[in-house]
Amino acid sequence: AGVAVVALLAKVSFFIGPIPITGQTLGVILVGAALGSARGAATMTTYMFVGLLGLPVFAGPVAGPAYLLAPSFGFILGFIPAAFVAGWFAERAWDRKPLLAFAGFVIASVIPFVIGVPYMAFILSTVMGQTISPAEVLNAGLWPFIVPGLIKAGFAALLIPGAWALVRRIDTAKKR
Repeated sequence: AGVAVVALLAKVSFFIGPIPITGQTLGVILVGAALGSARGAATMTTYMFVGLLGLPVFAGPVAGPAYLLAPSFGFILGFIPAAFVAGWFAERAWDRKPLLAFAGFVIASVIPFVIGVPYMAFILSTVMGQTISPAEVLNAGLWPFIVPGLIKAGFAALLIPGAWALVRRIDTAKKR
């Protein structure tokens, strides 16, 4: 189910250069928080392999082994530790309060960029032969994503604690 959530949110996307803005990171955070660190990371690993096998789960039209050479593949790699970190925070009950959830989810949201931006620079320069400066790399792969990333982390930080509150209400009603 986690793979399907991220795959569906990947299709909510628009390109602003070599890297699309998508709903994927929202899905990664939700999957990590819902499944925990180990299962969240395993789900994102499965997601990556499903896409590399050729199923159309990534944001763009390309799938299969060739996607390893896509500038955005590093972000997919970053989804694995990002889901782990979101799950790690959830396992410590950070997902029960919106402000703590937001902090943890922002931290998790940074991870795909730590891996994806250098990967993008490598692919663009080495594989595609483009001359690209560090400023151009950041303009293409980081700056446009900060505000959308904060919005997605904020949405998840409201959604997950709200889901936990609903679960508690249902559990309380069942005990009556």
